[in-house]
Amino acid sequence: MKSLKTYVLLIALTFSYQGYSQYTEVINSNRPGVSQSAFSVGTNVIQFEGGPYMLNENHNLLDREDKSYGIDFTVRYGLLWPQLELNLQTTFQSTNRTYTNTVPNEDSFSNFKTLTLGAKYLVYDPFKNAEEEKPNLYSWKANHSFKWKYLIPAVAVYAGANYDTTDNPFTASGVEGISPKIAIATQNNFSGGWVFVMNFIKDRIGTDQSDFTFILTLTKSITDQWAVFAESQNISSDFYADNLIRFGGAYLWSKNLQLDTAFTFNTKDTPSVFAVTLGASYRLDFHKDKEEKDGTSAEEELERQENKARGEKKNKRKKEDVDFDSDN
Repeated sequence: MKSLKTYVLLIALTFSYQGYSQYTEVINSNRPGVSQSAFSVGTNVIQFEGGPYMLNENHNLLDREDKSYGIDFTVRYGLLWPQLELNLQTTFQSTNRTYTNTVPNEDSFSNFKTLTLGAKYLVYDPFKNAEEEKPNLYSWKANHSFKWKYLIPAVAVYAGANYDTTDNPFTASGVEGISPKIAIATQNNFSGGWVFVMNFIKDRIGTDQSDFTFILTLTKSITDQWAVFAESQNISSDFYADNLIRFGGAYLWSKNLQLDTAFTFNTKDTPSVFAVTLGASYRLDFHKDKEEKDGTSAEEELERQENKARGEKKNKRKKEDVDFDSDN
């Protein structure tokens, strides 16, 4: 398996030669967190992200305990322009509810908690066509030093439509049919493998469950294949309010496959929340660009640069040998 260090350099080269392109040689997943990155998957890339989860909720005031199992599933597709991504986000959950008061009873129900079709578009990238951001193939320090420009985030906008069934047990009473969802996503890519993402979301606009959510996600690459993250998700509405804390990690199995896990909890008891998720992200990569057709793909450029470096070192040794002979 090719080293992730090579992949990182390939990513940098890809962005340098394609300008506004979102495509990378390594899969770019939103998992295991719940925030959206500012960047798309790249044109003609179909990506699947999902996995099962277990959720326990205990509501002390209502003497109620919910034990749930579900699955998150997302399909992402890069269409027409490098900045544009279409995505379908779904969550299906089955819950067994037990009331622990003087007359214990149980109830079970299942439905889609979310079913949303939307589009995301990158409107601003601080490193678009930035000549100074081309990777230095001969200096690790130059590629990892801090730059003030890192503080300026990439910004994307999102618009989508939810669909909620009639009498959905996971939504407020009367919420059904189609409702709008809008969001802003920002992303900072810092040196040393740090990535910081912020999402500001207004969901189910115009209904009795018009949530406002903001999410902060910090990710750190710790080895060639492992990354860890921490996340805070704040939800505010008349129907439900919470501050969820999430942390976990991901493993890069190959350039097109990522495995992940995460734990979620909160600090209140109305209800208390604890969840465990397992998941994977996989992409079908049909991406082609002009550079690849002309024989100047990022991978080929990396090989040429390495050959050039070896040639320069060889010529330097020959020159030193000639200089030595001339002195004698």
